[in-house]
Amino acid sequence: LGCGDDKAQQAGLGQTTFGLGLVGTTEPSLGTAVARREGAVVSSLLRSPPRRHPIEKLSRRSVAPPVMLEGDGGGSWGCCLSRYPHLLLLSAAFVVAVSIGRVLYVLYRTGRPFRPGEVRPTVRTLIILGSGGHTAEMLNLLTVLDKDKFAPRYYVAAVTDSMSLQKAQRFEESLEHQETSMGNEMTVAHFMKIYRSREVGQSYLTSIVTTIIAIGHALWLTLKIRPQVVICNGPGTCIPLCASAFLFKVRTLGAKVIGIRSSSVFYVESIARVKKLSLSGWLLYHLNVADQLFVQWPQLQRKYPRAHYVGCLM
Repeated sequence: LGCGDDKAQQAGLGQTTFGLGLVGTTEPSLGTAVARREGAVVSSLLRSPPRRHPIEKLSRRSVAPPVMLEGDGGGSWGCCLSRYPHLLLLSAAFVVAVSIGRVLYVLYRTGRPFRPGEVRPTVRTLIILGSGGHTAEMLNLLTVLDKDKFAPRYYVAAVTDSMSLQKAQRFEESLEHQETSMGNEMTVAHFMKIYRSREVGQSYLTSIVTTIIAIGHALWLTLKIRPQVVICNGPGTCIPLCASAFLFKVRTLGAKVIGIRSSSVFYVESIARVKKLSLSGWLLYHLNVADQLFVQWPQLQRKYPRAHYVGCLM
């Protein structure tokens, strides 16, 4: 160590040992350099990614992770809607435009003569009866109807109106007796009932529910009967059935495939209406639902130009 003194040698050895074992001496030592180098190696290992096996690297590169879109689970429809949201708006606008165009075309064709080839030898006829004098007027009108052309016939009355269907059954029995005496084959008549939209004296609040039920029942009856001609003369039960017939007239290609046919609505106003139309006639006239609307007084025809005056039918 270059010193002959034993105390100096002990002091130098102690200083060297202090420099190797602890950090904090005033001059750099071998221990400090080793500690710094080890710290640099640890830092570099922490910054660098862990090494993987070559096979694991190959498998991760060959399989690409799926691309997931928010809110749709990666489906194709969600992909299209998220990338092209205007397609949904254009599709909805197209459907609405086609529906409006079809409604306008039906309103334009309502009341116009049939085209060549549209007239059939027989037509399924829906006859709507009503309480009071409506049934008497309707049966009187049916006496001059061509029974062979307007067949088969379906009579519909309100659930609470049992007298009207009984009168219609007696009327059909009299026709059957006439046809069998002449040797002709009689067509079968059908009798059905429908829920009323509103009973006499019923509150308007509860009539909302009954009207919804009546509309649903009318849609089911129209789909079951599939009439080509609807004849009515003013009872309130005719409104849901005429509206259903109009909706099926505004049919799509799919409705035509399952056999839903166009229905022509013929409305005959009651002879009791002299100065103005009834509520049913007013709705069918102004909404242009009825193909032909007949009145029995000339002043009504002057007030409603699209109506047809036919004189007194009673």
